[in-house]
Amino acid sequence: MTTETPSRYGFADLPGLMGLMTGDEKHGPAATSTLDALWVLHDRVLRVSPATADAQDRDRFLLSKGHGPMAYYAVLAAKGFLAAEVLPSFGSYDSPLGHHPDRLLVPGVEIASGSLGHGLPLAVGTALGLRAQGLTDPAVWVLIGDAEFDEGSNHEALAFAGAAGLDRLHAVVIDNSSATHGWSGGIARRFEVEGWSTETVDGRDHEALYRAFTAPHPGRPHAVVARVEPKNS
Repeated sequence: MTTETPSRYGFADLPGLMGLMTGDEKHGPAATSTLDALWVLHDRVLRVSPATADAQDRDRFLLSKGHGPMAYYAVLAAKGFLAAEVLPSFGSYDSPLGHHPDRLLVPGVEIASGSLGHGLPLAVGTALGLRAQGLTDPAVWVLIGDAEFDEGSNHEALAFAGAAGLDRLHAVVIDNSSATHGWSGGIARRFEVEGWSTETVDGRDHEALYRAFTAPHPGRPHAVVARVEPKNS
């Protein structure tokens, strides 16, 4: 399987694609905070394309940060999973592009996200399921927001994943300083104490993101904390 996906769009086109989506409840800051990480993953890391979206050995990407899927839809359109012409329908009654992605309506979407705190547990279950089937090659990626760590389900999931040594599991945490509670030592430290490999990078630096995404982490799950500007800046 190849990561190459024919496309007539590049990263510079993403703001224009996002601009096609109008209406209420766009959650613009939540979307733009993820844009660079989503692009690097889909452009250079994930082994999945429109032609292989149902292949058993594809990589899985789960968007847990379900608020503000505009960036996700724009990237999927740029990569050919859906037509750019459908983007202006975002949020309308009969559109497949709801305010939260729906895996039954949008090609390339693995989970129907929206309830914060669910994505990481679902990713853990996905990695376990693949392991149980003997599928050791597909990688599982989940993108979560720092505020989701206000939900206890994430802490249970990351503790289990570390103890189980789910080395095909990867978490990308978009840190835009929107968490209510936080914890001593920062986000990366929370993963490290549970046995994860971690990297903390500038969430707007594509080369730094790529290096962090592809860093070796034998025997351990891997978390990348992508720091971006504060939500309300």
